[in-house]
Amino acid sequence: MRALATVMGIIAPVTAFAASGANDEGSGIFVWIFLGFFAVIVVGQLIPAVMLITGLVKGILAKSETKTEAK
Repeated sequence: MRALATVMGIIAPVTAFAASGANDEGSGIFVWIFLGFFAVIVVGQLIPAVMLITGLVKGILAKSETKTEAK
């Protein structure tokens, strides 16, 4: 148990020092490239979804021209 406490006492400050270096104010070019790629994927998924929904609404609201009657 004492060894575990020693290891945790060594690891905890190291992770705190590693996390403190992430306060950079500027975003790099790779962040913007990633966000742009993500936006292209989202738009690419939205176009077929909108087409599908409009087709569905047109199909529901369209009046059927042929009436079928049971004989």
